Amino acid sequence: MRRWIVAGLMCCLALPAMAEPLKQLASFAGVRNNQLAGYGLVVGLDGTGDQTTQTPFTVQSIINMLTNMGIQVPAGGNLQLKNVAAVTVTATLPPFARPGQPIDVVVSSIGNARSLRGGALLMAPLKGADGQIYAMAQGNLVVAGAGAAAAGTSVQVNQLATGLIPGGATVERAVPTLLGNGEFVQLELLQTDFSTASRVVNAINSQIGAVATALDGRVIQVRAPQDPNQRVAFLARLETIDVIPAPVNPKVIINARTGSVVMNQAVTVDACAIAHGNLTVTIIADNQVAQPNAVVGGRPKRVQNAEVDIETGKGPIVKLPKATSLNQVVRALNSVGATPQDLLAILQAMKAAGALNAVLEVI
Repeated sequence: MRRWIVAGLMCCLALPAMAEPLKQLASFAGVRNNQLAGYGLVVGLDGTGDQTTQTPFTVQSIINMLTNMGIQVPAGGNLQLKNVAAVTVTATLPPFARPGQPIDVVVSSIGNARSLRGGALLMAPLKGADGQIYAMAQGNLVVAGAGAAAAGTSVQVNQLATGLIPGGATVERAVPTLLGNGEFVQLELLQTDFSTASRVVNAINSQIGAVATALDGRVIQVRAPQDPNQRVAFLARLETIDVIPAPVNPKVIINARTGSVVMNQAVTVDACAIAHGNLTVTIIADNQVAQPNAVVGGRPKRVQNAEVDIETGKGPIVKLPKATSLNQVVRALNSVGATPQDLLAILQAMKAAGALNAVLEVI
């Protein structure tokens, strides 16, 4: 089954460039998410928590929590906390979030807990990169998995050491978000491209007036009203402006570990000839035991015999015609009949010979 080798490519026609709303090509400077992280304890587990002999930080966290609540734990006590797990709590603080707004949190085990199913997160502070607390998280976990174990046999579906608490955190501190500096706002393209930046400026100025200026291949400065209400309406209008982005650069991305190949629609191939063959190496080990002479005496010895055979497959020379569309490129590469592992070497050779008109990127 060699026909599927390149079938995993993005098979689509080289369609003409279509206009896209500006909000799909750029974002406003300063309007961004902020990552939050914290540490907490999940309690109420059904014996699937941390093994405290191997996770001393869980015991230390429980002792600190109980001490803060006025409960004195006897020194040297052997705490068996099978229903408790130490976890990390992460969340994304959206732009313009205000105190009291709920946000989702992800809870992940950092110990050796077998499952967080049925657990509840105790109040955990979530901090930003500056060390300040921006949200507090607490609630019951939703684990998208199931597991069962009996008599040494276990069955598990999906990941049980990670759970979600929808709306499980409450924002306690707002992050100031400034929409521009003074009379200007800045648009930042999602991908740096001078041609697209120029087209965005032309599209804005043709519909609104001479208010946009490109600072470089990514940032576009736009004069906007200073009244907050008028500025919001102005930015909403900017987002709906249709822009035809510049043609993308031809690129081929290859995952060397899995053999996956992805091409965009701009990839083309010049006429070339390819000779492809397979190389097979076979090693056969035939280990024996040599018995000593009964008269002389001695001990048996191992004798290792190995046979190595190399087979080279003869591949015909295949002439590839010039391919100017993605469908033609896929058909041309399928005609070579290479395996996914061989496709990487073929594309590299085509690139070196100048027959592949694309940037080859291996990840």
